[in-house]
Amino acid sequence: MFDFPHFIEMLPDIWKAFQETLIMLGISLSVSLVIGLPIGILLFVTDKGLFWENRFIKNVFGFVVNLVRSIPFIILLVALYPLTELIVGRTIGPVAASVSLSVAAIPFFARLVEGALRDIDKGVIEATIAVGATPWMIIKDVLIPEAKSSIIRGVTLTVISLVAYSAMAGVVGGGGIGDLAIRFGYY
Repeated sequence: MFDFPHFIEMLPDIWKAFQETLIMLGISLSVSLVIGLPIGILLFVTDKGLFWENRFIKNVFGFVVNLVRSIPFIILLVALYPLTELIVGRTIGPVAASVSLSVAAIPFFARLVEGALRDIDKGVIEATIAVGATPWMIIKDVLIPEAKSSIIRGVTLTVISLVAYSAMAGVVGGGGIGDLAIRFGYY
């Protein structure tokens, strides 16, 4: 049964946990968008039959993206402690957890961007190439605008995944809602 007085008593802790979660989400989402979008575009344009076809780059980036995505987040979180220590200077707290969250979210978002770009009609890309557009023009004037709604859906999925991952990060010292749940016995 819901205990309203206990809830009121916990409000400062809840507020702090939500602030920490928002810090983790803000940092990791920003990093994943800034790095994941270009990687997703690169994965698409280096594919066979497209204007920057490059099998080596496609295979290397594809392998790295698949490798990072296949590692369970809790293992990735622990494995990245040395990198987190190097970048942030500590391994606990919301800013430190943002490093692992970012590393997990970048390949996830990159694959979503690649999938969004694959949904674009090939005829549109071919027509743009036929009129003499440069690769940069194709990317900024055709690919991104055509895939914008799918990319926005990808951002939404990334945020949802980051909320789940941030709860796991809280369990091992990241703070936020995961830490709150463990401290008050909701596990």
